[in-house]
Amino acid sequence: MRVCYFGIYNPEYSRNKILISGLRANGVEVFECQTNKKGFSKYFDLIKKHKVLKNDYGVMVVGYPGFQAMILAKFLTKKPIIFDAFVSIYDSIVLDRAQVSRYSPKALYFWCLDKISMSLADVVLFDTNEHIGFVSKEFGIDKSKFKRIFVGADTAIFYPRGQTHNNLFKVINYGHYVPLQGMEYIIKSAKLLSDQKDIIFEIIGDGGNKEELQNVLFVGNVSLSELSEKAGSASLCLGIFGHTAKTQRVIPNKVYECVALKKPVITGDTPAIRELFDDSELFLIPTSSPEAIAKAILEVKSNIDGAKVRAEKAYNKLINVASVDKLGLGLKNIISNLIKR
Repeated sequence: MRVCYFGIYNPEYSRNKILISGLRANGVEVFECQTNKKGFSKYFDLIKKHKVLKNDYGVMVVGYPGFQAMILAKFLTKKPIIFDAFVSIYDSIVLDRAQVSRYSPKALYFWCLDKISMSLADVVLFDTNEHIGFVSKEFGIDKSKFKRIFVGADTAIFYPRGQTHNNLFKVINYGHYVPLQGMEYIIKSAKLLSDQKDIIFEIIGDGGNKEELQNVLFVGNVSLSELSEKAGSASLCLGIFGHTAKTQRVIPNKVYECVALKKPVITGDTPAIRELFDDSELFLIPTSSPEAIAKAILEVKSNIDGAKVRAEKAYNKLINVASVDKLGLGLKNIISNLIKR
């Protein structure tokens, strides 16, 4: 089986790296047709590179982000195309982050880009069924076109490490300062726990307003290896707690990664998270509630042995269902079924 992985995607971004590695781990020959060029030159570069490969593969996979690349792909090949949409650009920029007005020309552009790119593909990939339900309804595309592939974690980077032994209970959170993260609720929970002198928060990532708090350490962006080291030394990790609709539809990278580190994880109790995990594996709490976050942190701290049992169960679930090879096998099966049509 030969696949062309096509587009302007970053091959080191976890979603792309995991799926490409997963396909190769399952015996699929993957030809990468990718460009780092900017502006219109990137499209000419893709056309040139694809010309060399056009007779060497049976199915094309358009990597994330691939909205414009998907449109180009349809002009370049008559072979089946799988589009790893992964997210809706309209949902992310317009509905979740509210970076442009919902009724602006830009919003219409993003909506049309989503609609056209998904409609042109033979199969469209998303990370959860909740996501699939949303985009199917929003863009009027039949659900049968969509397939779910979980995000997973790169276990070559995120793997269990020994606990750092000291007198502090470190709570770690990382990610972009976007609404679904619920950073404001995390900060408020830190304030609620300010009298707990042995609990410290370490928040990694750029952006947002960084208040001066004695029990919170703000750290800028770090490399993936350093991120793994920092999270691996934590007592527990935090997921997402936002108030937006998108919060209900995703299982974020960091939840998978912290589970892969075999750390206790506290995150919002959402329909998406329950597609893979339950409350015997993660600490699932109401979203948008600093009180619930603070209470769960104290629960983990007071029963660390019980928290480790949950972490072990979550880790086993990840390895059995959403490891690199399992996700690659899932995509390989989707490709096989597409070829048989």
